[in-house]
Amino acid sequence: MDHDAVIIGGAFAGLAAATYLARARRRVCVIDAGRPRNRFAEASHGFLGSDGSDPLAIVARAREQLSAYPGVTIIGGEATAARAFDDGFAVSLSTGEEISARKAILAFGLHDTLDPIPGLQERWGKTVLHCPYCHGFEFSDRQLGVLARTPMSVHQACLVAEWGPTTLFLNGAALDRADAELLARHGVMIESGEVARLVGNGSALSAVELGDGREKPVAALYVAPQTSLASPIAAQLGAAIDDGPMGPMIRTDADRMTTVPGLYAAGDIARAPHSVSWAVADGVTAGTSVHRALVFG
Repeated sequence: MDHDAVIIGGAFAGLAAATYLARARRRVCVIDAGRPRNRFAEASHGFLGSDGSDPLAIVARAREQLSAYPGVTIIGGEATAARAFDDGFAVSLSTGEEISARKAILAFGLHDTLDPIPGLQERWGKTVLHCPYCHGFEFSDRQLGVLARTPMSVHQACLVAEWGPTTLFLNGAALDRADAELLARHGVMIESGEVARLVGNGSALSAVELGDGREKPVAALYVAPQTSLASPIAAQLGAAIDDGPMGPMIRTDADRMTTVPGLYAAGDIARAPHSVSWAVADGVTAGTSVHRALVFG
């Protein structure tokens, strides 16, 4: 074997797993394509000791610290395929190189797909947001919006209303009486018309323009994007994948092991809800679980 463990994905979950394995003096290889999910955000909030920091700077600092440990290999590149064999896993890179390891951790993250509304994509991570806990404080007491996409959007709007006056943009979706009453109890306003585009200078957001030409002032718009796994490798290896609230999720147990023995998954691909803190915690769980499996397996 080239390594004790190979980790596909080198952002928050992957680097946390690798750090704990490195501290256990194991040979670990991290393969990272360099596209962390939160790369569109200028700041990461709520992560202890790094509140308000650039998420890419946090990752760069963690990678530098990890590189100081002996036995660590970090490869910048794309893992294109993987296969299991009797004693471990082999991961193929886009360069044609193959990495083998006794255990494997998937931490390649998710891909977000936004509705094709003009002005939405370019504001993603700045004024078009997914998590009020991560970004809500910065928009406190300003006009906020939630774009309806799933039945959970009503719940999302009631939650976002804790940060400021909130409007739920139905964008053509239906709303039953019970949901309307729930929204009213939380003071959420309702716009039933279709959303035409977002208005504002650069990445700033000033209003949501509706199909009838009206503009509703909004400083931030929350959406729950459709998500997909950023790599097909989990499916290639035969890991069970379940339907999550926003997209597919890799099934894991409490140790973050998938349904494939010796294969683990950590971060957004194996949990809901999502945050940097949860990704790091899941990475620690996966890393220490892999170490115990190496010792006792």
